[in-house]
Amino acid sequence: MDNGNDSQVTEFILLGFSSDPVVQVLLFQIFLILYMTTLAGNLLLIIVVRSDHRLHNSMYIFLANLSFLDICFTSITIPKMLVNFLKEKKSISYAGCLVQVYGFLLLGETECILLAFMAYDRYVAISNPLHYNVVMRTTTCVRMISASWLTGGVISSVDIYLLYQLRYCNFTTIDHFFCEPPSLMELSCSDLSLFNVVKLVGSSMLLLIPLSCILYSYSHVILVVLKIRSTRYKAFSTCISHLIIVILFYGTAIIMYMKPQHSGHLSDKLLAVFYTTITPMLNPIIYSLRNKDVQGAIQHFKRSMINS
Repeated sequence: MDNGNDSQVTEFILLGFSSDPVVQVLLFQIFLILYMTTLAGNLLLIIVVRSDHRLHNSMYIFLANLSFLDICFTSITIPKMLVNFLKEKKSISYAGCLVQVYGFLLLGETECILLAFMAYDRYVAISNPLHYNVVMRTTTCVRMISASWLTGGVISSVDIYLLYQLRYCNFTTIDHFFCEPPSLMELSCSDLSLFNVVKLVGSSMLLLIPLSCILYSYSHVILVVLKIRSTRYKAFSTCISHLIIVILFYGTAIIMYMKPQHSGHLSDKLLAVFYTTITPMLNPIIYSLRNKDVQGAIQHFKRSMINS
């Protein structure tokens, strides 16, 4: 594979969604609202979990870490996109592009693994509630979170090393709103055979295997829930809403990263919007903010802020 240092490319141009100034202003407003909603919802959950000792258990530790991931994940792509909506030249430096790719891969891959651990946590809580506190101790939860970050860090480091080796032969226009690996691969004039193999193996490990574990866990959870008459409807609707968000996140990522070629058209950009913007915004709402314990903790937090 060619050495990336041989490339003369110093910056890339991001085409984004449209060159129409009116459309760009409208998109700026929409994505700004989505971004601020994501920050507010996830930051609120982190503060509430940290401040209320009643939420210091594995479930909420997982959720707080997911919120932290989502804040960082969206902040890797959306702020630069918002700036580019208001600029005539929508450029990003070569180094900045690699930093964006590395952050995107690290956080995205970590979240893929974390969601699988969270599904296992719910499986233990509902299938074996009497032993939940023994199986899912705080130390076990911390180890799972650490394993998620470590695995994501190792795999993303391999990915970014391979991306650094690519040459672009002065092709600098990326038909996307951020530096995403498939778009950079389409732009490269290097031999992509090794990278395609690594991408296929990595995507299978980080997308198909965790999704299979999640579907297996939730299928058992739903079977248990259907046997519980008193809280069956509420628990069932909660599981279904979790599954919808998970399938939305994994499904769009699988379509993007496991198809052989990438068109660079609007469809690819819309797919990327789902896993970079929509699901991070919905996660705290679906997983946490509808929860009675979290709602109670929020009310307690509000009262403590007013009284102080």
